[in-house]
Amino acid sequence: MPRILAIDYGLKRTGIAVTDPEKIIATALTTIESARIFTFLETYFKKEPVELILIGDPKNLDDSPTDATPHVRRIIGILHKKFPEIPVLPVDERHTSVMASRAMVEMGLKKNRRRVKATVDQVAATMMLQEFLHHLDTGSRGLVDG
Repeated sequence: MPRILAIDYGLKRTGIAVTDPEKIIATALTTIESARIFTFLETYFKKEPVELILIGDPKNLDDSPTDATPHVRRIIGILHKKFPEIPVLPVDERHTSVMASRAMVEMGLKKNRRRVKATVDQVAATMMLQEFLHHLDTGSRGLVDG
């Protein structure tokens, strides 16, 4: 069964999470250098079927674009071109990094591990994906843009 993959894109690093084949649980997959995202995805898609790519859509609290928004829009365009068979869905990511930091505290991760931005990126992608799965399960689409 195909998975859903979530991307928390950043200019330096990108956090990636995936579902299990039954689409019940979201799991952190990795954090990679953003310059390597397409090479990584090409390799991953050869090994694992993916039916949907979620990508965090950065917005300010007032729904206006952030400095990162044009970069994410560019990546979305490239994803559409490189992987036309896989739909790409932007999702609201406004609070994922804050929620990820809180979750790491609650999980008992030591302070030095919480400071590693790669960990935050993975956890943020995982939380974004888990939130999407929750909304699918409850029939709500509030997280999805548009």
